[in-house]
Amino acid sequence: MRRRCLVALLVTLILGVTVWLDRAPLLQGAADLWIVSDPLAPADAAVVLGGGIEDRPFAAARYYQAGLVKKILISHSHEGPAVELGVVISDAEASRQVLLKLGIPGDAIETFGSDLKNTNEEVAALRDWAALHSVHRLIVPTEIFSTRRVRWMLHRAFDDRVAVSVPALDPAEYNSRDWWQSDQGIIAFQNEVLKYIYYNVKY
Repeated sequence: MRRRCLVALLVTLILGVTVWLDRAPLLQGAADLWIVSDPLAPADAAVVLGGGIEDRPFAAARYYQAGLVKKILISHSHEGPAVELGVVISDAEASRQVLLKLGIPGDAIETFGSDLKNTNEEVAALRDWAALHSVHRLIVPTEIFSTRRVRWMLHRAFDDRVAVSVPALDPAEYNSRDWWQSDQGIIAFQNEVLKYIYYNVKY
């Protein structure tokens, strides 16, 4: 844990110095140091965690259409008051609608967990689902800056029992080569460094 926190603090220091000096190569290097991305391989299912509606279900659909998976799992994340009132649809339902629009058959889509409030709860629910269905391999796509935290949590939960691949997704607003030119990119990178430290300390 000490080593992981040291990496996170080092990246934070690099961010602070390079943003101040406006050095693009160093900023891109900081992103390259932080981002991890696993190669794709055939798996039992692709997993859509809560949030990321603009890219996660689209990536899962591509994996299905490429024949890498035969099932897509959607996290049943926490539903707020607006969802309960029927004013907006839940993240899970939004992801399901995206998948259906992209041509994924309904019987290939399944939800897991219930009222999941954070990544830790999602990973625990996914572990339970995988154990129940004798799963051997999963693909869990996520945005570039959350890959390190998500992969650490998944590997920690599954050990060697299930092979988990975490491919990195470029959000529409930025990528690893220009993230500092976008408010969303700066906020996402800073938030993920802090969340990574927090998750390492708490869990």
